[in-house]
Amino acid sequence: MLDTIIRFFQEGGPFMYPIALVLALGLAITLERFIYLGAVRRRNRLAFERAILPALQKRDFKRAMKAASTSDSTIAAVMGAGISRLLSNSRREDIEYAMEEGLMEVLPRLEKRTQYLATLANVATLLGLLGTIIGLIAAFTAVAAADPAQKATLLSESISVAMNTTAFGLISAIPLLLFHALLQTRTNEIVDSFEMAGVKLLNIVSDPDAPVAA
Repeated sequence: MLDTIIRFFQEGGPFMYPIALVLALGLAITLERFIYLGAVRRRNRLAFERAILPALQKRDFKRAMKAASTSDSTIAAVMGAGISRLLSNSRREDIEYAMEEGLMEVLPRLEKRTQYLATLANVATLLGLLGTIIGLIAAFTAVAAADPAQKATLLSESISVAMNTTAFGLISAIPLLLFHALLQTRTNEIVDSFEMAGVKLLNIVSDPDAPVAA
């Protein structure tokens, strides 16, 4: 299997190397984003469920603000913006706007570099096609000067080699597109958790019968 892969790579020509570089770069971005988003989800869950939410349910907004300000999680930044407006006796609309502003600040960090995966997938595909076209041009040029009895065999072998770059480009592009979709889904899940937390805060604020902690 290893010999087959090495031969496949060597027969593909010089365009196999930039495609491999694109694939390696995409895999590095994917790994970094998976690790980062996984850490964000864990920190958000710990900060919200164990510190901020219990304080909000007791309507102890000062303790909730303290928990948000001492946490380095992204959800704490969003919730802290809303709770800060709440402590200053702002309207419900102002609290919503503050949390939306906080979300806009943390969202670029969540989506950072993810969009590059789709671009890298397109680049890998185009490099594969370009390598095939250049390989076919070279093949037809070589066949033109070959012995007529060997032209068919030589042409079929040359075309087979030239198609290797297209195959490798697609092999690189397909998983990168899948990783891009998966990372987008995970990012959307984190954003949804922000919105859910914001709704919980607004529902607690809107409850006129609940006592407020001193």
